[in-house]
Amino acid sequence: MKIKIKIVAVLTLLTFVSCNVSYNFTGTGKINAKTFQVNYFTNNAEIVEVGIERTFTQRLQNTILNQTNLDLVASGGDLLYEGEIVEYRITPMGANAQQQSSQNRMTISINVRYSSKNSEDDNFEKRFSFYYDYDANVLPSSILNTALDVIYERITQDIFNESLAKW
Repeated sequence: MKIKIKIVAVLTLLTFVSCNVSYNFTGTGKINAKTFQVNYFTNNAEIVEVGIERTFTQRLQNTILNQTNLDLVASGGDLLYEGEIVEYRITPMGANAQQQSSQNRMTISINVRYSSKNSEDDNFEKRFSFYYDYDANVLPSSILNTALDVIYERITQDIFNESLAKW
């Protein structure tokens, strides 16, 4: 019985070794790059919330740094991310019995241009968007950090998946 287990283990190992498939736990597969660059994302939304563009730029850099072995560079990166915040909006979502808003939604949309020096077929320009719902009695400034955490977590992960994970 022990010999059968060893044979199966050896055959399984040989199967994985003989396949020339590159895989890592982030799901990125084989990345044909060593460096990446994230240019500063400007805020071109009609309503400007100061500082959200800097926060987004940093969050995108951190997402890529934390999920790959790529090095962040200031210029000349193998992979380039650039774009702008194109929407920052707060809209009422629900009404209470007094016909007043009971919930608001903060939405942020970001236009991203991604280019790869080594794989031009992967280049894209795409809009990414997400939202955060909160009680209408709360001032937007008091929930801004929490909202940005939720929104940027989703958007940066979507950008990562689209550009590197190919999901």
